[in-house]
Amino acid sequence: MYIHIFYTNVLRLLDERGMSKQDLAEKAGISISFLSDLTNGKANPSLKIMQNIAEALDTPLPLLLESTDLDEETLLELSPGIAGKSSLPPGFERVSAVLPSIQAFQVKQWAQAARKTLKR
Repeated sequence: MYIHIFYTNVLRLLDERGMSKQDLAEKAGISISFLSDLTNGKANPSLKIMQNIAEALDTPLPLLLESTDLDEETLLELSPGIAGKSSLPPGFERVSAVLPSIQAFQVKQWAQAARKTLKR
């Protein structure tokens, strides 16, 4: 599942930044054919390659692995065999959003409260 999240985020950032795959491949020190396979879901990159790509995109690697615009149904279709596997208890879910500062502050407060609840 994480490889799908990773490559969809890479493609989104390429689009947002107006970068080509060739530009990214050169900055990350990888071949364009490998990057093409990766963004088509046909390659399995090492952690070092993912880190090189994250650095080339000037983005923290965890952000490329943890958040996605894909809905849960699509992720499950792309990654069969992982249905029902979650690190969170029922009634909780991870989300990612871009928010104005005041709303982000509120969400951070809610996240802290949720973490305290989960620790109990």
